[in-house]
Amino acid sequence: MFLLITSLLSRVVTLVAWTITTPGVRYGQYYTQAYAFERPSGMLAANLGIAMLIPICWLLMTMVHSVAPRWLSSVEPGVRWRYLLICLGIAVVALNGVLLISSAVTEPLDFGVQAGFWGFLVVIILTSPLQAAAEELFFRGYLMQALGSLVRQPWFGVIVSSLVFAFFHGTQNPALFADRLAFGLLAAILVWRTGGLEAGIAAHVINNVFAYLIAGLTTSIAALRAVREIDWLDAAFDVGGFAVFAMLAYLVARRMKLRTAVDLSIVRPAPAR
Repeated sequence: MFLLITSLLSRVVTLVAWTITTPGVRYGQYYTQAYAFERPSGMLAANLGIAMLIPICWLLMTMVHSVAPRWLSSVEPGVRWRYLLICLGIAVVALNGVLLISSAVTEPLDFGVQAGFWGFLVVIILTSPLQAAAEELFFRGYLMQALGSLVRQPWFGVIVSSLVFAFFHGTQNPALFADRLAFGLLAAILVWRTGGLEAGIAAHVINNVFAYLIAGLTTSIAALRAVREIDWLDAAFDVGGFAVFAMLAYLVARRMKLRTAVDLSIVRPAPAR
């Protein structure tokens, strides 16, 4: 379902953008440039395509499992918005603080706005949060619960869903794979220990939004899109930032006394069939 919807949506978005903006360019050439993120329409199509995981997960929960989709978000059920907003603030400080330290240690950022940045900026602000939330809803919401229900120990769902998440990102060198695997593991552990997706969504949203913003203000968004390898020092700083965020998000959850398990008294049995 995801592959079919994403393929159709990407073609429609890029075709409409090509027709409106650059009909003088061959469509094949435009499509290649768009999906290399040399044009904002390619990022728009990619983000909206991944965002389709949200209605797909809701449909699976409703039609296959006969469970209300809000149980994907937390044990309450539903999104705990106050905690999500706090985690967004923590992520801004923790992830970007470590980024500044790493750039000072490795290579200073050389600022220079890329061509067409303002079009990308609109797409980043409007759709990157949707893309990040959709990945969390699928990998740490649906997949982690589905896998976790197979065995008694929660570690199975945590580890396997994180591995699938890392492999989902395609070709990558060992350091980049380890980086993404570590993020998946930390996000999954936060779901387990805080009872919801809010912390993982916050970290994912802030990471993606600021990564593309900084790329557009330093090198180019297409260059970030093309990254298939990083060195171990960069991976260590990246994982370190996520670890700092995870620790702070967990401490806040403890301070807020968030539920980490479902209150079975509010769960109604499914109707007889």
